[in-house]
Formats: sequence, C-alpha cells, structure tokens
Amino acid sequence: MTNKNGKKVVDRLKQFSDALEANENVADRFTCRKIKLNLEPKTYSAELVKSTRQILGASQAIFAQFLGASSSAVQDWEQGRKTPSNIACRIMDEIRRDPDYWINRLQELSISSGDREPVC
Repeated sequence: MTNKNGKKVVDRLKQFSDALEANENVADRFTCRKIKLNLEPKTYSAELVKSTRQILGASQAIFAQFLGASSSAVQDWEQGRKTPSNIACRIMDEIRRDPDYWINRLQELSISSGDREPVC
C-alpha cells in the first residue's frame, strides 16, 4: 500500500471512530451494506441422496460419518423413509456444486483401519 493510500485508510478509520464516539448513525454517514446468503437447501429425495453419495464413491457408513449422521439415517434417507436435515442437505448441495473438491477431501480424511495410512 502506498503512503497516500495508507493515509487515506487511516483518515477514514479516524472519521469512522469519531462518528462512533459521537453516537452518530454510521449508516447515514458511511456506505453500509448488508449481505445475505441464499442458504436454502435443495429438497433431497431418496434418489438424490443416493446419487450424491455415489458421486463421492462412498459407502453408506462412510457417507454417514462424513455428514455427521448415523448409517441408519442414511439408509432411511435412501429408502425414502425419512428426509435429511437441512444441514445434511446443505452439505449435499455443496458436494453436488463441487464434487471434485469433496472427493479429494474425503480421500484426505480417509485412513485404513490397520496402518493409519491414507486410503486411495
């Protein structure tokens, strides 16, 4: 950062600090933005849960562990007896959005039960 830019940042921070100390409404004096995320998860049918698990190439047990769910919950989801929680759906949304990343993450987290080496 150049000296000129650094001085500009410091000056603006000082103005902001002064406004706070004076109990001014900072939204009236400064540009304030609210950012909202669209985090509404997709609804997951039994088939969509199963295809998401298959994208990772994971067993129901590994998929359950990866999602922080029980194996019986994944079985129930895949057989249409129950629907996944919103958080499980959000994670599956992310898996479907960037499968290569999540396949790699699952491989990084995988260890064999015998020698604790990464499983390919």
